[in-house]
Amino acid sequence: MGIGTLMEALQVGALQTKDQKKAGGVPSMSALMGFGGQMVQGKPQEELMERYFHPDHLSSAEKMKLELKRVRDKFKMSENDCGSARVQVAQLTTKIKHLSATLHKMDKHSRKGLQEMVQRRKKYLKYLRRTDWDSYCLVLKSLGLRDVPEYKAPDYKSKSNTKSKTKKKSRRRMKA
Repeated sequence: MGIGTLMEALQVGALQTKDQKKAGGVPSMSALMGFGGQMVQGKPQEELMERYFHPDHLSSAEKMKLELKRVRDKFKMSENDCGSARVQVAQLTTKIKHLSATLHKMDKHSRKGLQEMVQRRKKYLKYLRRTDWDSYCLVLKSLGLRDVPEYKAPDYKSKSNTKSKTKKKSRRRMKA
């Protein structure tokens, strides 16, 4: 909810209380208490509204919603885009940064959720790298992530020296 929508709601509320007075109805509790700061001729003062609804006074969840909306607007490819891989990566990165900053060392359940988010972001990045290299580079640069090539598992079936073979050879040398 932005400041503009709240101001409109308060103005509509002020008009409704005037209509109730004309009709002889009972005014609402918010009208009686003067909700929305000082009223001047039925309109709230701009300065008080901005101060009251300043981002410093928002809860953590509301700040997170605003941040996710900002990130979504920055990374979307079209007007209706909210689920593309690059938007998902950006949103997950924002959530990961927020959660890792507030995570307590004994909070095992939140840590598990954080690890799941990291794995999900890793999958999205892998998909983005495979399908759209330009978007992948843009996302990495914008979010400050590193390009980590996929880990190649060692090939254990090849005929290279293993620890057991080298131990046997060293024992033979010691006996001789």
